[in-house]
Amino acid sequence: MMNPSHPARVLDPDALAVHLLDGGAAVIPTDTVPGLAILPTRAADIWRLKRRPQDKPLILMGASVEALLSHARSCCREDAVAMAQTYWPGALTLVVPAEGATLASLNPNGTCLGLRIPHCRLSCDLLSRTGPLATSSANPSGQPAAMTPEHAAAYFPELPQLGPQPWSPHSGLASTVIRWQAAGRWQLLRQGAVMPVELSESV
Repeated sequence: MMNPSHPARVLDPDALAVHLLDGGAAVIPTDTVPGLAILPTRAADIWRLKRRPQDKPLILMGASVEALLSHARSCCREDAVAMAQTYWPGALTLVVPAEGATLASLNPNGTCLGLRIPHCRLSCDLLSRTGPLATSSANPSGQPAAMTPEHAAAYFPELPQLGPQPWSPHSGLASTVIRWQAAGRWQLLRQGAVMPVELSESV
């Protein structure tokens, strides 16, 4: 049983935003499971912390549809806006064709980015201060996802956590992941906390 030797350092949104904008990593709550977060330009640090291969892309979380979809290619933007307006904030990750430096940072050699606005007021407040962040579940690769701040601190005792705590309850289920294929068509990659009704209509 993991027991952190000391409690994690808990920072309010202002202080944690400064830490993140300085290039540090942190643990934040979401509506699904606690996550690791860092600036997209420092995404490689997440793979290092998780001991995870870089061929597993990270998710870009943000506080606004505009901030996230600015990275998407124009071909998918209309469909992505429609999904986002219906299901964001929420437990739906949209994988869309993307371009630019953030794509290269979060999905090296890939062509798509996973995007999401979490249904978590505290983290959205943070994201509005930092801009979109590279994120992943708060666990080393191959280990169970952390479900509590204490569990995350046992995995990553050196990382500060977003406060105040306790965090609002989360579902404990991963987000549903869908990938844009063509106009009006989405493919289910992972079934999670929600299931868009549009998915069955697009098959």
